[in-house]
Amino acid sequence: MSILTRVTRQNSSTATFLTRHLSSAASKLHASYTFKPPSSLTPEPQCANSPPIKPNQRKPKPKYRPPSSLDPAGYKRVRSNDLPFDFRFSYTESSAKVRPIGLREPKYSPFGPGRLDRKWTGVCAPAVDPTVESLEAAEDPKLEEKRKMKREMIQGKPLTSDERKALVSQFERSKTNRHVNLGRDGLTHNMLNVIQNHWKFAEAVRIKCMGVPTMDMKNICTQLEDKTFGKVIFRHGGTLILYRGRNYNPKKRSIVPTMLWKPHEPVYPRLIKKTIDGLSINETKEMRKRGLALPALTKLAKNGYYAFLVPMVRDAFLSCELVRIDCEGLERKDYKKIGCKLRDMVPCIPVTFENEQVVVWRGKDYKPPKDGYFLKDRESFDDDNGDLNVGEEQQAM
Repeated sequence: MSILTRVTRQNSSTATFLTRHLSSAASKLHASYTFKPPSSLTPEPQCANSPPIKPNQRKPKPKYRPPSSLDPAGYKRVRSNDLPFDFRFSYTESSAKVRPIGLREPKYSPFGPGRLDRKWTGVCAPAVDPTVESLEAAEDPKLEEKRKMKREMIQGKPLTSDERKALVSQFERSKTNRHVNLGRDGLTHNMLNVIQNHWKFAEAVRIKCMGVPTMDMKNICTQLEDKTFGKVIFRHGGTLILYRGRNYNPKKRSIVPTMLWKPHEPVYPRLIKKTIDGLSINETKEMRKRGLALPALTKLAKNGYYAFLVPMVRDAFLSCELVRIDCEGLERKDYKKIGCKLRDMVPCIPVTFENEQVVVWRGKDYKPPKDGYFLKDRESFDDDNGDLNVGEEQQAM
């Protein structure tokens, strides 16, 4: 035991001697060189609860916070002066002439609170009167002139026949898969932004139209040119090619605000009444039974091309007063829209929508329209005789 105690005493004495020597040496160096470390090397005081950060460890990233439509912070208010038209959810399936009789929800703007300098009336966001309180938003006649002037400025010199054919061949389905689908809602407001995103990388975009909006292809072409300021340079069936224009600049394009959610459709008057005007209750019931027992004029495919439907119904009315269209497999709101379009375009009177069938009546004093609605499957846009052909086709439409 005595030997161990002697060894430990000797080790402790040597250790104390070394520490005193090193501390005195360090003090001499500090006194002679007066070295002070920079502030960047001094460790920052840490919180007591936070874990210690290693010298080579990166600071943790802040947690991801998804954007909320109820939080307007961080979003700039979009100015819509460059877009001289009323903002609607659908430009082809909603009409400014038809006035609704009520709303299904309060007037919450689908663009989000405080993100647009227009007020939402429940149907649209009018471009002229921001204090409008009625459901019907009347359009300023000067807006059409503004749209026309802006479109002419963007389009510039018209395309020649060779330039048009080169663009059409470039955007064929066999050469590119990039296209925009136009479905049952027609030309929606957010599609304007999608089309402009395609125009960033190409001069034109191919649009494939399907479903109920194809019953009125003339309206689709008109609304596309009116709202996007482009030009339809090709149409074959439900396929369109929309040209952006010679003077189109993607960096200076108009900012289209996006709708964050789909607004509820307002309440419109009933399309089918209990008794048809001019008939009694028994005559109306008998007509509905006869209409459902008739052979179907045609059966519509889901998401098909329906431009042939209006001339078929007009031809059928020359020999029969009732026409039945088989809509089996379609959604109820789709064949309701079909009946509404037939009422306005043929014209005729919807009788019933029972059993996924559309039955229409031509009326007592039916007179076939003088101008036919035989829309050609393919249109000519050439400069040689294009102006004459387009004018004749628009009259035929």
